[in-house]
Amino acid sequence: MIRIKNVLILILTLMSHSVLAQNLPTRADTLRGSITPEREWWDLNYYHLSVEVFPEEQSIKGKNLVRYQVKKPAQILQIDLQEPMEITLVKQDGIELSFKREGAAHFISLKKEQKLGEIEELEISYEGKPKVAFRPPWDGGITWQKDANGEHLIANSNQGIGSSIWWPSKDHPADEVDSMMISVTVPKDLMDVSNGRLIEVEENEKTKTYHWFVSNPINDYGVNISIGDYVHFGEEYEGEKGTLTMDYYVLRNNLEKAKKQFQDAIRMMEAFEHWFGPYPFYEDGFKLIEVPYLGMEHQSAVTYGNGYQNGYLGRDLSGTGWGLKFDFIIIHEAGHEWFANNITYQDVADMWIHESFTNYSESLFLEYFYGKEAGQEYVRGTRMNIANQSPIIGIYGVNRRGSGDMYYKGGNLLNTLREVIANDEKWRSILRGLNEEFYHQTVTTREVEEYMAQRAGIDLQPFFDQYLRASSLPVLEYYFTEKSTLHYRWNGTVPAFAMPVDVMLGEEKIRLKPTTEWQEMNVRDQADLESDPDFYISVLKMR
Repeated sequence: MIRIKNVLILILTLMSHSVLAQNLPTRADTLRGSITPEREWWDLNYYHLSVEVFPEEQSIKGKNLVRYQVKKPAQILQIDLQEPMEITLVKQDGIELSFKREGAAHFISLKKEQKLGEIEELEISYEGKPKVAFRPPWDGGITWQKDANGEHLIANSNQGIGSSIWWPSKDHPADEVDSMMISVTVPKDLMDVSNGRLIEVEENEKTKTYHWFVSNPINDYGVNISIGDYVHFGEEYEGEKGTLTMDYYVLRNNLEKAKKQFQDAIRMMEAFEHWFGPYPFYEDGFKLIEVPYLGMEHQSAVTYGNGYQNGYLGRDLSGTGWGLKFDFIIIHEAGHEWFANNITYQDVADMWIHESFTNYSESLFLEYFYGKEAGQEYVRGTRMNIANQSPIIGIYGVNRRGSGDMYYKGGNLLNTLREVIANDEKWRSILRGLNEEFYHQTVTTREVEEYMAQRAGIDLQPFFDQYLRASSLPVLEYYFTEKSTLHYRWNGTVPAFAMPVDVMLGEEKIRLKPTTEWQEMNVRDQADLESDPDFYISVLKMR
């Protein structure tokens, strides 16, 4: 038995070491996820991405003009393009440049002296068959399908895997391009819909080229091509910054269904401008585009594939019934226009900034149209999807996101914070203030935390440390002594955790201010303590 036990221990140890080794960041992770010296010295200014798409061959060929400003002199510049795509030529001022490839990273040797403050350009030619998305949008790449009429339906989805899966870019979120032209050439019978405004449609012998201009900063993973036999309809929304164009591109057979289902888009805009402030991209408009996968938050070109039904593919993710009151993809993915596209993380480890706020936006949409309790029931219902096994924040500098709890736990931590602040107008002003303070910016978790703490007038560091950087749920422990004295404390928390919490003792509602040390107070009776259900905590009666 001892020998068998020792063998089992050895096997388990080797297995754990193997798993650990697989999870250790690699050189490729660092090149992708960090601001390398070859990225740090130059600031993106403008892209002109020109792409020709060949549906039958499932290949693309194109160029990217990269305009940048020199922040400090250097001669090696990093551009990313993932295999099996290949960069075929790099030129500056008409002169061909050499480059070395290390995985996705291409280190370009510049011949021209790069002078501080100067604006320079590179022209990068590339081609190949980009990775096919196996399970989009989670397993990213290009999706090549055909619609019910046998017409090609093609789209990219690459949030996790990166923009460099199909075009050469500075594939790191900290540096957003200020503006961008996207020119996409497709067979004559198809249409491309991309980000921003359609500037021109160029008629060629057998193809058409669609030129789209994005006038606002855009994160690289949000750059989008959607190609199909589309029909268009649209409307205008009179919003906080004037008239907003809202355009919808759907497959020919789905036009009537779309006209009914896309009514949620106007409702979304009304609710989210109330909660978050003006739509961040009035200059570029808002679009919903049908694609052959579930959908994604491409800036000003939100993609949709939810089957023209409410819920998430017809399911209520909260189990309360409220999730069937809206089309999940329209509300969630459009919510990212504020949190992901307007406010963008500088490192994927801080992905919660995108997903927690946008998850929470679903309940705010319900609250706006159906009342506060509807939103509260929804957000509480999503707790069944929370694991509480690993932190929400990931590992910095290596393209490593945190746990999936960034969605549902993230929404609940924000809802809990609202209850801590206990002032709904102040809470709304904080949400709107975030989108004003960090308008069209990339941010860190610390910046978001400090802003919210300053506006709330509360030290929120222990709160965020507990919900973002620890995995366990805070436990409110309590017991009574004979003289109707309530003893209570927080357990299973970070050391300085001292979140106030509303509880019911019998018929009496009181606000406790526990710390990690036992406290006591005299109460009328020894009825079981129940926490306000809108606080996401655990309660344990001792003794």
